[in-house]
Amino acid sequence: MTSKPETPLLDQVDTPEDLRKLDAGQLRQLSDELRAEMIDAVGSTGGHLGSGLGVVELTVALHYVFNTPDDRLIWDVGHQAYPHKIITGRRDRIRTLRQGGGLSGFTKRSESEYDPFGAAHSSTSISAGLGFAIANKLTGAPGRAIAVIGDGAMSAGMAYEAMNNAEQAGNRLIVILNDNDMSIAPPVGGLSAYLARMVSSSEYLGLRSLASKVARKFSRRVHHGLEKAEEYARGMATGGTLFEELGFYYVGPIDGHNLDHLLPVLENVRDSEVGPVLIHVVTQKGKGYEPAENSADKYHGVAKFDVITGKQQKSAGGPPAYQNVFGETLAKLADSDPKICAITAAMPSGTGVDKFAKAHPTRSFDVGIAEQHAVTFAAGLAAQGMRPFCAIYSTFLQRAFDQIVHDVAIQNLPVRFAIDRAGLVGADGATHAGSFDITYLATLPNLVVMAASDEAELVHMTYTAAEYDEGPIAFRYPRGAGTGVALPEVPQKLEIGKGRIVRGDEKGGKIAILSLGTRLAEAEKAADQLEAKGLATTIADLRFAKPLDAALIRKLVMTHEVVVTLEEGSIGGLGAHVLTLASDEGLLDNGLKIRTMRLPDLFQDHDAPDKQYEQAGLTAPHIVETVLSALRHNSAGVEEARA
Repeated sequence: MTSKPETPLLDQVDTPEDLRKLDAGQLRQLSDELRAEMIDAVGSTGGHLGSGLGVVELTVALHYVFNTPDDRLIWDVGHQAYPHKIITGRRDRIRTLRQGGGLSGFTKRSESEYDPFGAAHSSTSISAGLGFAIANKLTGAPGRAIAVIGDGAMSAGMAYEAMNNAEQAGNRLIVILNDNDMSIAPPVGGLSAYLARMVSSSEYLGLRSLASKVARKFSRRVHHGLEKAEEYARGMATGGTLFEELGFYYVGPIDGHNLDHLLPVLENVRDSEVGPVLIHVVTQKGKGYEPAENSADKYHGVAKFDVITGKQQKSAGGPPAYQNVFGETLAKLADSDPKICAITAAMPSGTGVDKFAKAHPTRSFDVGIAEQHAVTFAAGLAAQGMRPFCAIYSTFLQRAFDQIVHDVAIQNLPVRFAIDRAGLVGADGATHAGSFDITYLATLPNLVVMAASDEAELVHMTYTAAEYDEGPIAFRYPRGAGTGVALPEVPQKLEIGKGRIVRGDEKGGKIAILSLGTRLAEAEKAADQLEAKGLATTIADLRFAKPLDAALIRKLVMTHEVVVTLEEGSIGGLGAHVLTLASDEGLLDNGLKIRTMRLPDLFQDHDAPDKQYEQAGLTAPHIVETVLSALRHNSAGVEEARA
């Protein structure tokens, strides 16, 4: 008689409340099942893999020890939260990850009560956790806040700003430093685990409290000396002196994959009266999946893949990605210009700066997750006569807006901003969309703002920026592959503030489309459809959002019945600037119809990019309908006037 196979433990766990019903001895099996489930799910959807694999045991231990969701668990960035999603009531939807209508690839407040704070940008967790902790303290609520932050995120100043203000939170704030690159601590073993248990134990903390009370009986000088002696003694043993100086009680380092080490330390910290506390946990990115462990990037972000072999599905060969066109162009320009240098904020391959770094390693700088520093660092380089290119995703450049204003624009320093991931970005969703850069840059005096309509234009704009020394200049380009146009052998230096006619005639026509960026291809399709209806259409690739090509716009406005502006940016961008120009010059007084087409005034959820642009109303059929609607409105107005 064969026995029935045991029900997997993961099938018994839908929420952390179910998890806490298990014996501690069962958590190893549960962790193994959770890791296997995550690998299988991401294999079918793609997404962030390595970071989540590294925190499986930590995720289980945190939900087992702490009373989530009353205790607030905050994941920095959120891309390591897939295991967390599986055991917080979302396992049945985990294979919808990053797909339209499915789960977000990051934590999201509207998705679950177990996601108390949405995060997709780095280094926000300690500040948010401090807010939760202080709110609970002020209201008398019992909950704690646990912020899980990776060592990479500790390169951002915001993390230290939060830690410097955390003392008031006391034992209500716990920070888990997830050291998954061994960048802070050496490999840990039995001794460090013992030390961590010891310094977090109630006995040790009790003795420490008693010693502190006794020390107060001595003079202030002696008391201070005893405190420092105890602090540095523990610092030498555990390596936490920096965090102690910031007001945290440091515990660690401990093995983040050893539940026998994790559980007692977390329980000790949970039950202690000391705080705030920082627990230093060492993990391995990609843990438990051999292809990830053996990969240079630990499978940080992956396409769909075969779970058995780890082989990712690769798209068929096609045009080069915009980021690579930029990186290779900049590297070539730097061959003959020793003043060119490149700066990125923890995204060398994502921005193409890795291509530049291979050719010019001494002029390439990865400053970590520190966009504010990157911009001001570039300003300093520019002030000293270098030609710095600051290559940062549009969504991340938002974090350095004050530095762009104060350190670059006001001083009119020639910093070059290469803005990757402009426009909508697909599966990463609203948190990573490059929706706002035209608006927040074009509002600033001294800044030149360009947008490439294809990869050939990107080559020209990179060269134009390199040669422009009169002040700051920015150029934006999207995520993904180019259009397939031939790249120029010799780049062209564009005339600042001058667009080009790519179809039709500026001297006259029914319709004029003023395009900025890569929606130009949709404008071409729309023109085909409009001309099939007998509507002569002129298309201008404006190239510049600032300064506008006022002469070209003026001609098109005066010689066409309907003018449509088209951009992959938010309200306040190109359309607003064209309308302001038309208004200032009285061009609207003669019944001209101007329509602005832009991203909708909302944060769009993740989906395939084509679907996102369909939802945004920025495809050829939408352009055609916008034109026809304007013409119908114009005809109705004429008839009404005649009546």
